[in-house]
Amino acid sequence: MSGTRRGRFTFYRTLRFRLASTFLLLLTAVLAIVGWVGTTTLRSILETQSTDELTEALGNLKGGWIYFDGSGPRWQIDHTDPEEEAEATRLQAVYVVADAAGKVALGSEDPTLKPLFDRKTIVSEMARLSQRREPLMKIIYGTDGLPYQVISSTMYDAKRARRWYVAEGRALNEDVQVLRRFRRNFLIFFPLALLVCALVSWFSAGAALGALQSVRKAASEITGSNLGVQIPKRGADDELDSLIESFNEMSRRLKASFDQMRQFSTDVSHELRTPLTAIQGQLEVALFTATRKEQLQEAIENALQDVERLSNLVRALLLLSQSESGQIPMHRSAVDLAATVRDLVEQFQIPAEASQVMLTQTGEPSVICEVDRTQVERVITYLLSNALKYTAPGGWVKASTQRVGSYVRLTVEDSGIGIPPDHLPHIFDRFYRVPDPNPEKGLGLGLSFVAAIVKAHGGEIRVNSKVGQGSRFEVTFPAGVRELEGAPVAAV
Repeated sequence: MSGTRRGRFTFYRTLRFRLASTFLLLLTAVLAIVGWVGTTTLRSILETQSTDELTEALGNLKGGWIYFDGSGPRWQIDHTDPEEEAEATRLQAVYVVADAAGKVALGSEDPTLKPLFDRKTIVSEMARLSQRREPLMKIIYGTDGLPYQVISSTMYDAKRARRWYVAEGRALNEDVQVLRRFRRNFLIFFPLALLVCALVSWFSAGAALGALQSVRKAASEITGSNLGVQIPKRGADDELDSLIESFNEMSRRLKASFDQMRQFSTDVSHELRTPLTAIQGQLEVALFTATRKEQLQEAIENALQDVERLSNLVRALLLLSQSESGQIPMHRSAVDLAATVRDLVEQFQIPAEASQVMLTQTGEPSVICEVDRTQVERVITYLLSNALKYTAPGGWVKASTQRVGSYVRLTVEDSGIGIPPDHLPHIFDRFYRVPDPNPEKGLGLGLSFVAAIVKAHGGEIRVNSKVGQGSRFEVTFPAGVRELEGAPVAAV
């Protein structure tokens, strides 16, 4: 029993049911409003037509059909004219002419119109008409229950100086029938329209959500060995196609990311295995074959070098993990970026001379910005070491700083081997490495770490490079210093 109820509630919570029911509720409200407005409008039109028709009939009745002789009111009809006799017959269907005392002189012969001849009503209306010039309009019901609309006014007998009561009416049964037919037809159309629209909205919602089902199915099929699942687009170029494209793009990014992670794991395993194997071999040789103090000391020194290499690798992995999770510690202060670059360029002069590369600094002598000095030093250090590593002997490396509006710009360019165009969009990706026969090229962590530091400062990093002509890395940081004059500058 509980399983049945759970299934029913789950069905009510489905997106297809909610879309279809929302559309159906909206349509129900619209149709109900249309029915109410249509009925009200039709009733108003019928009432206006009836009022106009009675006003015209009363005017005709008073204007020439009835005249007064010495004995009272009389009809003036030309019985030789069929049209005139037909019009008189129509006017005589519901009418009454009475004196001020309510005594009927002329009236309809229909016995069901007894309320039309009520003496008290006539006297009361005569009193009201004497105080106003406009006719009176009312609804009466015959003894058979049929409704009649009646307009009443007065006529004046000049010969006898008497005022007479006159009323003209028309049956409303045809109008009532028109309203009833309209309501009946609408009440028949209303549920049929709702049923058809419910079916159409249900199947339309199902068809529209079919693409979502394909996304759900594809997502359920994603495994570690099947990350590149792609869903074919429907060709409708709508929101669902956009969703499918976003899913496919996400799938491609996941596959690329996992491929990079697999490659990274392989590279790390290789990098860790080599120094560990070397350390193990050196210690085993020292343990089993060393006979002099010098041999033990040499083995320990070699092992320490490999341990330092392992430590640097672990440190790089930790920094990368912190940068990816947004946990880089930031201690901002006002720093002279130009002085920082100048100090680091001086430190790199020895390795630059060893590589026969000319390393220089240009730009403004002082560029103040509010940054984390330690993190920015890491950015500059990596860019300089990377430029020196990929610049052949006889080449050059230049570092410059400049203030541009509310930003400061750091540029490191070289005359090195350059980066192929198809690799440029990916060099800041995690674990990405440009293919290179150089075994010391690293693990592809440096530039991604640099990009993370720059992003953490709210800056941007861009690169321009041509194969065989060198590369230019341009980093911009928000200056961030509210008052440059008198701002404390960290010692660098």
